[in-house]
Amino acid sequence: MKIDDSFYMKLAIDEAWKYQLLTYPNPAVGCVVVKNGEILSIEAHKEAGLAHAEVNALKAAYLKKYPNDLIKMKKTSHEIHEYLINNHDNFFKDCEVYVTLEPCNHIGKTPACANLLKELKPKRVIIAHKDINKEASGGIEVLINENIEVSIGCMEKEAYELLYPFIKWTSGSFIFFKMAMTLNGCIDGKISSNQTLAYTHTLRDKIDLMLIGGNTVRIDKPTLDSRYIVGRAPNIFIYSKNKIFDNNIPLFKVPNRDVIISDDLFKLLDYKFIMVEGTYTLMETLKERIDYIILLISPKIRKGLNALNEIDQDFEIIHENKLGKEKIVYLKRK
Repeated sequence: MKIDDSFYMKLAIDEAWKYQLLTYPNPAVGCVVVKNGEILSIEAHKEAGLAHAEVNALKAAYLKKYPNDLIKMKKTSHEIHEYLINNHDNFFKDCEVYVTLEPCNHIGKTPACANLLKELKPKRVIIAHKDINKEASGGIEVLINENIEVSIGCMEKEAYELLYPFIKWTSGSFIFFKMAMTLNGCIDGKISSNQTLAYTHTLRDKIDLMLIGGNTVRIDKPTLDSRYIVGRAPNIFIYSKNKIFDNNIPLFKVPNRDVIISDDLFKLLDYKFIMVEGTYTLMETLKERIDYIILLISPKIRKGLNALNEIDQDFEIIHENKLGKEKIVYLKRK
């Protein structure tokens, strides 16, 4: 295996994919810090409002060398920024920092990562993709003006795929279809482990809207909340021509949520981040509108509802992750 820029950048990209969609409305970003050929840290941005990938990676790298340092107690991005700027003692001068997205040059909920790197002066910063957000861009120029070597475009295509949901929801709507299934495509009954269910509920906590078919609501009588993580219950769009439902179905009794019952899919354009949960029938209905399909695959073979014969759709596998004993496969419509 060749140890080069692409090797380290792939580590950063793979780490970022662990938090894909969970960082909404921010992009998923990964970062790796290397010092004299040694990998000091592999980190990612994990949630909007928390420290960015570079900050997490720089803190972890510093702790690799000084495991009992006071920086261990610093939790917020502002605290970590300030501590590193005042205490780095040129530790990063012979480091290379690999980051999947141009370091931000914007002060919002967190300080600008470009400014932190400017102060730490690493030997080189390798960036996979430029920032498309004009408000946050400009980090490359900040680093170059500080005479820090910058390399741009390493694994740019893979970084673009990582960035794609962010590009979609900042310019319009991003719609993904989440489906749990067995190895043979069965989607009946309880399939997922508790760990995977917690992941699904974490997604529900982040989205702007959840879409589900009317027949599924009538048959399954779901709640569709985020109770596994004590999170926010999403607003619901029930796709149905028949507007009559039993009001005792649990999803209608969840407080502080809006429930829309409609067959007008253009209403989805009013929302930026939409998750669809449903069967193969709903997948076929929405095939021209879905950006991603996320398959949660359990290592089982079961008898039950499987794909319809009339489904004919092609996808590209963008990424695969393990989640406990199960697998997450991200598919993008061709």
